[in-house]
Parts: sequence; C-alpha cells; structure tokens
Amino acid sequence: MRDLVDSISPVLRDVMSELGVEENDWSDSLAGSTDSAYADVTLPCHSLSRILRKSPAIIADEVALLLGDSLNGICSVSSVNGFLNFSADADWLSSIIEERASDTRIGVDSENPRVIVIDYSSPNVAKHMHVGHLRSTVIGDALARMLAHKGHQVIGENHIGDWGTPFGMLIEHLLDIGVDTPAEKIDLGTFYTNARAKFESDSIFADRSRKRVVKMQASEPETITHWQMLVDRSLIHFNEVYQMMGVLLTDDNLAGESKYESSLSEVVERLDVAGILKQSEGAHVVFPKGWVNREGEPLPLIIRKADGGYNYATTDLACIIDRVEEIGSTEFLYVVGAEQAQHFAMLFQVAREAGFMDDRINAIHVPFGMVLGTDGKKLASRTGGAVHLKDLLIEAVERADSMISEKNPNLSDEERKEVARMLGIGAIKYADLSTDRTNNYTFDWEKMLSFDGNTAPYLQYAHARICSIFAKSGIVRSSIQNSSISLIHEREQNLARRLIGFPEALDNAISHHLPHKLATQLHSIAQAFASFYEVCPVLKADDEATINSRLALCDLTARTLECGLGLLGIESPNRM
Repeated sequence: MRDLVDSISPVLRDVMSELGVEENDWSDSLAGSTDSAYADVTLPCHSLSRILRKSPAIIADEVALLLGDSLNGICSVSSVNGFLNFSADADWLSSIIEERASDTRIGVDSENPRVIVIDYSSPNVAKHMHVGHLRSTVIGDALARMLAHKGHQVIGENHIGDWGTPFGMLIEHLLDIGVDTPAEKIDLGTFYTNARAKFESDSIFADRSRKRVVKMQASEPETITHWQMLVDRSLIHFNEVYQMMGVLLTDDNLAGESKYESSLSEVVERLDVAGILKQSEGAHVVFPKGWVNREGEPLPLIIRKADGGYNYATTDLACIIDRVEEIGSTEFLYVVGAEQAQHFAMLFQVAREAGFMDDRINAIHVPFGMVLGTDGKKLASRTGGAVHLKDLLIEAVERADSMISEKNPNLSDEERKEVARMLGIGAIKYADLSTDRTNNYTFDWEKMLSFDGNTAPYLQYAHARICSIFAKSGIVRSSIQNSSISLIHEREQNLARRLIGFPEALDNAISHHLPHKLATQLHSIAQAFASFYEVCPVLKADDEATINSRLALCDLTARTLECGLGLLGIESPNRM
C-alpha cells in the first residue's frame, strides 16, 4: 500500500537515524504486506542484523518501542518474529478514500510525458486475422491505453505484412480471378491458400509470380495498383475485426513493411559506414558481439540475402531509424510472441552498435505465450487450421447473448444485444489480460464467460450492481462524491484498502508491461465489494450519514472498476 508507506517513511526515517541506520538500508524493504489480514505494510528487519549486530526480533522490538505513538492516527505498529507490521487506522483510510472519491482521476497521477511507440497486432495482407493475432492486439491495446492515461504520447504502429516476394503470386492470382472483382468480394479465407497451391504446382504461374515481384520492386504502376487493391481488401477485414474488438488501431496507425521499402538500401549503407556489415556465403550480414550458434561460431543477423532480397531485420532496423529520427521517440515496445526473443535481442544490439539508437533509447520486446485449447495444444479449428479471429468474436457475443437472455429476460432486444457485445468481447480480452502475458493460457468458453471467479463478467456485474443501487435510490451519483466517509465495519475498511491500491497496481502494470497486475487488483476490488455489500446495508442503513458514506464508497468502487476495465479496453455495462 504505497500511500501508507509514504505516510510511515518520514517517521520511520527519524527512528532509524537514531539507531544509526541509513535510509537506503531499509527503505526498499518497507512494502505492502502479502497478507493484509496481518498487516497492510511490513518491514523485515533481518537485513539490519549485520548493521546493528542484533537479532531481527530484537531490532523490530526496539524500533516499535521507539516509534511509540508517533504514528497514531495513521496506523498501529506491532513487532512479530523480526517483522515490523503496520496496520492502517480506519480514520486514515477514511481520509484517503474521501480524497479519492472527490478526485476525477481516483488517485492516478500523470507522469512527465514521453513519446512511446507501441508496435502491435501486425496481421498479413490477403489473409484472415486469426487467433495468433489476438494476444498482440489485446495486450498492445491495453498498454497503449494505460500509458496514455498516465499522460504519455502513445503512437500505435500496426506493422502489417504488406510487401515482399509472396505478393508476386498474390497479384498474379488476382489477375487470374479478375482485377474487376470488387475488393469486398475477394475471399480472404481461400485467396492466399489458392495462390500458394498454384505457385507450388504450376511452373508457369510460379515464373509469372517471380517476374511480378521484380515489377513490384520497380514500382511498375499497374502492379502497384493491383497490390493496393489487395491491401484495401485486407484493410476492410482488419478494420472490421478491430471495430468488433474495440481496439484503438485505425488506418492512421498503419506502418507496414511497404512504408520502409525505400529505406532498406540506406540501412545497408549505414551499416557499412559503421564498419559492421560483413559478407557471408554471398549474403550481407552483421555479427553482433557475443552471439554464437551451437557450434560456437559467430551468429549472423542477415541484412540482405544472397539473391539481393532484404530480410525482416532490415525492415526492423529501418523502423528503428524512423522512430528515433523522424518520430522522436525515446521508447518503443514490440508486442510480439516470445518465439521472437532472439531476433529482437540481436536487432537491438545491432541498432546500438550501428549508432541507430543510443543509451537514451529504451527498446523493449514485450513477449507473450500461446493461446491453448482445452486439450493443452495450440488453439485450432475443428479442421486443425487457424481459428479466424472474427469467428471467435462472433461466437463470444452469441454465447454471451444466450447467457444474458436467461439471466435477465426483462432487457429489451436492443439493450440485450449491447450488453452481450460488451460481455462477449470483454470476456475474451479479460481472459487474456488477466493472465501473466509471459505464460500460455487456456481458452475455455465456460470459464471466461462465468459470472464467478476472475472473469470480465464478474467485474462487469459488480459495476452493474452498483449502478442499480443508484437507479433504485434515484440519487445522482455526483451529488454524493464529496460526502464524508466513515469506515466503521471491517469490510468497509477492506474495500477501502483495495481501492487505495488501484493507482499503485496501475503503475506496476505499466512499469513491467504486465496488464494482469491491474486485472488482479480489479478482481480484488470486486471481491471486496461483494463481501461489503453482503453484510453492509447501503440504502437501508441506520442513518442518512451512513447511507451517504456507503453510497460514496459504492460510487468510488464503480468508477474505479469502470476506469480499470476501460484501461484494459473492456466496457462496463450499467445493466446486466
């Protein structure tokens, strides 16, 4: 609990100084307790034994004695087995909660703004978006929202695959089916597969495709027109999926491979000038220091292949140059699967060795695990192929619609459909974001759509329940946000503790690029609210002051849940 640590630290600093202990010897150890049933903040004194030449238990007892009643009104202090335990007073909790209740940002401060580029989603032109794009899109979108909320200038870049040798066969296949075919009539489900099949089985088609690549690289007008048609058709699909998901990406965020095509030769020249470009088996490569293969030989990052074609690394280096020199970013995140860890580690090292970015630049790979089916294998369709993301989203909304129809048949058709959309899409996003992104997770319809447990519907229902309290009362929520809050019952205090921890959880999620840290805090808030609501009457409380106090607590809870879910890209319905 960061607020309590901040309140304790000045007093504790004076006591430790009396004992001859420097602040840097204890300040990092003063932190929120892992179990709030025993304390809100703890300080283990074990590391102080070498300084004071005493046992941790004796040190903790002495510090507790010296603190005396100096923290009265803030917290109580106890010494247990070498630990100093600090438990917040109800009055202190009330004062912090009152501040939060009247604060439109509910305790979240702004940081000195930075220009941050987030590279995420990255589907391929002429192909359906599939479940493999889910995690990058959802995680990247959540990070973009959280960082923007803290005041940063966030630039989302969708590095779509829209250039390269496959487009030779794709354009030739387009010519075969007819360039007059309306873009929206091109079936992405079969287009790429059919083109690939022809390329592998028809030597004449394959030869045409290779020649088409040469024309494309030479920017032959007719070829570029055909290429643009494929891009436009794909963007119709991409935007449809993004709109269904409610993510921030638009055409303005496109930064595909084609954007950097004209810069690739410059990358090669600059690597050569830097003296790190080498030739290996006809290819141009860079050998970043310290990287070796299994045989102990230097491991190359391929820049230009022997046939003259450029590699992914070349485009990625061009991206870095653009982001540093044109956009002016000092930080960029690559939300890309864990299997690309080596590529990015080598890429960043080469970029630094070449002088494309210096120590002021913070380039970070944000890896994530796979989406698994309930069989423990990579999630696939019934036929064994990739699951189309659009189909997954449609099914989520349909399943949610059936649940809502049973749970609340009184909703109008229009309202039911809107709530079903929020729940279905929210369930898919939250199932991903509530899991440590570095791990694989199991895609389980029954679990993610449940109204129990750590799920989006559970949190969304908590928000809707609070909205219903105000709807029944007829009280305008804003009218009670400056009410005096008195936390008498322990469950009121427990809810207050969880609400106070929200800004810290957000900061932790951002600093480690781990959205699940925010999701975990939101779940704990929803649980604490359910526990509070079970035993603490709100509208039927004994007196008006208690009613207003609990209504203010309810309102703050709803606003915190709505804000937190919104930062994860999830909507909060008012009725369910």
